[in-house]
Amino acid sequence: MHQDREALYKMDQAPASSFGGALQQYAFEETPNRRVTWQSSSIKDQPSPTTTASPRGRPLPKAPSSQTSSPATSTKRKAANSTTSPLPSKKKRPSSSYAPPSKYAHLTNLLTDSLAPNLICVFIGVNPGIRTATTGHAYSHPSNLFWKLCHSSGCTPRLCKPEEDHDLPHLYALGHTNIVKRPTKDASELSREEMDEGVEVLEEKCRRWRPESVCIVGKSIWESLWRVRHGRKIGKEEFRYGWQDEGENMGVVKEGEDPWEGAKVFVATTTSGLAAGMRPHEKEGGLEGIGGVGEKEEGGEGDS
Repeated sequence: MHQDREALYKMDQAPASSFGGALQQYAFEETPNRRVTWQSSSIKDQPSPTTTASPRGRPLPKAPSSQTSSPATSTKRKAANSTTSPLPSKKKRPSSSYAPPSKYAHLTNLLTDSLAPNLICVFIGVNPGIRTATTGHAYSHPSNLFWKLCHSSGCTPRLCKPEEDHDLPHLYALGHTNIVKRPTKDASELSREEMDEGVEVLEEKCRRWRPESVCIVGKSIWESLWRVRHGRKIGKEEFRYGWQDEGENMGVVKEGEDPWEGAKVFVATTTSGLAAGMRPHEKEGGLEGIGGVGEKEEGGEGDS
């Protein structure tokens, strides 16, 4: 046994003639009982890998048990299972700021439309705010800049008061209405469905009163009109403030004895004081394009 170890030591110390020759010292051999043993080219009686000694006399590491999986393997298995299992379908939820009609059911909405035949322009707001609903006058909240912007942009020759909202038709041939009738503290408390349902109501009002133009006071109103008309959300490259194409006219009458090409559409920024991201001069710029359409001698909504 001592001689065998000396022979093995000399063999290990001697340089191998080639890489392939060195590999031949440790070759696998299949035994009759199907156990794999280490086989050296010069030594036949070395212990098998199942023993605790290696061909060089060092302990061999134990093979991992087939029943035990590493953390990495467990993680991979969990990831595989998560990808194969179907994901639960998500239900559409209303906006976090949505308020059901029951929240403001105690309020009596006193606001009514201010409309007449053949007006120069009709302003279309979102819905009445709490103060507007209780006073019955459009855009009556102190933070709303509607009346100031109407004057500074040239829509009215003087600054009007909310109490004069029903005088607009005979004073300046202007009118106002909203896309949603029920009042809320904030326009974001309305649902998208409520906004979309109001589109056809607006179209019918335009067909009945036939104004020369309509001014959409707020981007969200125009987005609802676009969704209903085109069946999809308006793209960023498609949206723009100001006058829209004639194909977007409201209240068009194509058939009948008295066809009508519809009211031209002007999209303005919101005048609500709750729109903190826009400064007054930016809101005023949204109305400048329509300023002057209401010029007529006297005598003749966001949080509205």
